Amino acid sequence: MNVRIVTPAPRGSTAGNRVTAQRWARIICTLGHRVRVATDYQAEDCDVLVALHARKSADAAARFKSRYPDAPLIVCLTGTDLYKDIHRDPVAQRTLALATRLVALYPGAEEQLLGSLKPKLRIIYQS
Repeated sequence: MNVRIVTPAPRGSTAGNRVTAQRWARIICTLGHRVRVATDYQAEDCDVLVALHARKSADAAARFKSRYPDAPLIVCLTGTDLYKDIHRDPVAQRTLALATRLVALYPGAEEQLLGSLKPKLRIIYQS
């Protein structure tokens, strides 16, 4: 598969979103897939889009779903998403609605989601 990971943190950044994107890219590559990490999605060919941060990656997620309406969109919910944006930002809320799957690295994430979104959520426990 051709996987695109979008993170708001630029190349060379040591921000958590970039570190997570790079870690996931390494893992996905070891599974035999092609992965590219970028700060945006500009309608490049890919089979799945993984977007870190619902609000900051909203435009990329919308462009991807517009081009590939049936392809998987995985949105990784950041701390800012969970404890701020998804409760009051309509852009972040729209991204959650577009997502095929939501991923969080926080065990308490489920309590932050509306009931209709909870079936989309998977928690990844990191070591």
